[in-house]
Amino acid sequence: MVEHHPVHNSEVYLLGLSPRPEVPPPSPPSPSTARESEPSSSIEELDLDDVGDEFKEPLDADSLAKQRVWGAIHVLNTEAIALRNLTQLYKTDTTAAQGFNAAVGAITRHNGKRGKLVIIGVGKSGHIGKKLVASFNSLGIQATFLHPTEALHGDLGKIGSHDTVLFITFSGKTSELLILLPHIDVTLPVIVLTSHTQPEECELIRQRQGTILLPAPIHEPETVSFGVSAPTTSTTVALALGDALAVVASQELHSTVTSVFAKNHPGGAIGQAFRKPRQIRDLAVPLHEIPVCPKSIDETNGADVLKLGYTSQSGWVRAGEAIASPRRIERLDTAHMTLPISSIPDLMAERGEWISIRADTMISQAAKWLRGPLISPDYDEAACKEDSILAITENTEIIGVLEAGQLLDQQE
Repeated sequence: MVEHHPVHNSEVYLLGLSPRPEVPPPSPPSPSTARESEPSSSIEELDLDDVGDEFKEPLDADSLAKQRVWGAIHVLNTEAIALRNLTQLYKTDTTAAQGFNAAVGAITRHNGKRGKLVIIGVGKSGHIGKKLVASFNSLGIQATFLHPTEALHGDLGKIGSHDTVLFITFSGKTSELLILLPHIDVTLPVIVLTSHTQPEECELIRQRQGTILLPAPIHEPETVSFGVSAPTTSTTVALALGDALAVVASQELHSTVTSVFAKNHPGGAIGQAFRKPRQIRDLAVPLHEIPVCPKSIDETNGADVLKLGYTSQSGWVRAGEAIASPRRIERLDTAHMTLPISSIPDLMAERGEWISIRADTMISQAAKWLRGPLISPDYDEAACKEDSILAITENTEIIGVLEAGQLLDQQE
């Protein structure tokens, strides 16, 4: 006979609920970013297979360390592919190329004499805008940042009648920008840096015809790349395109962007590097700063030149069209004091004896040219000496002078 007893069980049953499917744990991020099915991957992708065996499979490395590094590689690779695709877009797409050309034209239309660039954006786009403002200003293009909300509360006065407006918005329909747009003078050129590649896709452009489109798309959404919509790839391409706009516009406005940047960036390691003499013009003594003997050449003697050279900040002296350099003046002795300068050998150098060198010649190149005549027996002894006068020219005009020996001293 079978006895019936209660069954003891530790399980808990919930009545009336439908069964729930099992959810597998999330998989770790894959280091591979490009997808063959995506049309944006038409250009050659970054190859990470040659990073080295010890880096690909660090067998003795901690698994967490490996995951961190591969996560970083995934981000860098994703953003690199986006930049390569952006480059290809501006190489091949007519709309993108025409937009960039129109944007540069709008920024430079007053040749830098009036007007400025007003950059507007919110959130991460606003931060990109502030960085671009700094770049434009350092490259000699007046720029300022305007927050759209503050603009509606009085800061709209920042925008002048000769300005150019640049909106930065990935979506092309940022509400704060759409609210601000009707309050911007319709005669001002407006540029929109956005993810859209066609004008009709961008809400801002649909609301104001004639707006210049600067496409800055990404090859895949950030949620696909990283599982979160945080602006990463999108801000990278926006920043790169903005940098391109700043550099190209500056090159069009200024004949020597390097000198403009050096003037606007005197501080830090960059400023220190620019302060180091690079071109002949950096060493030259300006001709207008050299004192001129008050007497005529026939009345000026060695003592007059010595006294004037001693009081001169540069140590140089002019007499008519002739000039005396510090090395030449140092050779004066007591016997020359009462002699007219025309009777003192190798004291004054007439203009016909000066050696002309362009002001933008690099110091290293100029020194290379002069070393030959100074040390080679194949040259005439008088071809170039340490006290030879170098005439530094710009647009065929002499802007300064330099001793040959002084140039060579700079190289040692």
